[in-house]
Amino acid sequence: MFYSAARLAFAAFLCSSAVALCQSPAAPALPASHWPTQDGTVTLPNFRLGTGETLPELKLHYLTLGTPQRNAAGHVDNAVLLLHGTGGSAHSLLNPIFSDVLFVPGGILDIQKYFIILPDDIGHGQSSKPSDGLRMHFPAYDYDDMVRSQRMMLDQVHVDHLRLILGTSMGCMQTFVWGETYPGFSDALAPFACLPVQIAGRNRMMRYMGIQGIKLDPAWKNGDYTTEPAEGLRLAGTILLVMGSAPLVMQKQAPTREAAEQYVDRYLARPAPDANDMIYYLNASRNYDPSPRLETITDPVLWINSADDFINPPELGIAEKMVNRMPHARFILIPISDQTRGHGTHTAAAVWKNYLAEFMQQTEPKP
Repeated sequence: MFYSAARLAFAAFLCSSAVALCQSPAAPALPASHWPTQDGTVTLPNFRLGTGETLPELKLHYLTLGTPQRNAAGHVDNAVLLLHGTGGSAHSLLNPIFSDVLFVPGGILDIQKYFIILPDDIGHGQSSKPSDGLRMHFPAYDYDDMVRSQRMMLDQVHVDHLRLILGTSMGCMQTFVWGETYPGFSDALAPFACLPVQIAGRNRMMRYMGIQGIKLDPAWKNGDYTTEPAEGLRLAGTILLVMGSAPLVMQKQAPTREAAEQYVDRYLARPAPDANDMIYYLNASRNYDPSPRLETITDPVLWINSADDFINPPELGIAEKMVNRMPHARFILIPISDQTRGHGTHTAAAVWKNYLAEFMQQTEPKP
């Protein structure tokens, strides 16, 4: 089932200012992409999830840019996997503040040089999700399931090696899972805007409040609603707006009381995503915790967070401890500036592109 235009518009805004933060809170809803993407869908029969549940048919949609190339040994050597955030889709990283910086001729991820793969994760975009019909009977997927399905998708499209995995927010967490689960499959890992530890503290509290806000709305009816639970979705959306907030940029966007209230009114007036889909993708992080096995991530890692990230605040001191447990990892904390966008800095490529350019040079495979 495809999203309606209205639902796509809300998803774009959700990515801009909520837990997914596929783009900056200051950016508008995602425009139609000018990039010459190719659509693809793979079908994975009898996909078994970590819970033991089986989905008879898992459909994974994806977009690609560029052309795969093979080295002398016959292996693909120019594929880049880009992973979106919670509530996002394959279109999220086509946002101009990301794609128009990286994909252009001579850019770090020039599509004339690289084969870019942008999947819709389980539960997102045009891939299989609860709103397709199963509702709350849809299997309870998690990040391990998402990464395993991505790996199976690559097998079906005959990509046997990746030059880079770059993930934002949820995709950042998936990148750490990739490093532990499939060491050596990628030449380099670039997780942006996350922490490689269990989702706990305020982060989990806010996700849980969003989930419970929907479930406690009488209109939800255990997921069997005929009309979306508007009050529950409104509460969840309010919480997500706070999660994605960045004081400096929001103060500039809304310097008066009237402007601040109008910002909120516009946000809450946008069509909401399906309530069951939202519950599932907020809860997919429930058992994420790569911390016990960080030493097994032997691929080079460029890990970037921003100092104004409300979801992954630097005062926790987690990153500085965890980076030393990975043998080839570098952690960079971007200072707050006029260019940072809180959690959404992960999509503002102009802020961190020089670090990525250096990293790509350092990890270039030797002939």
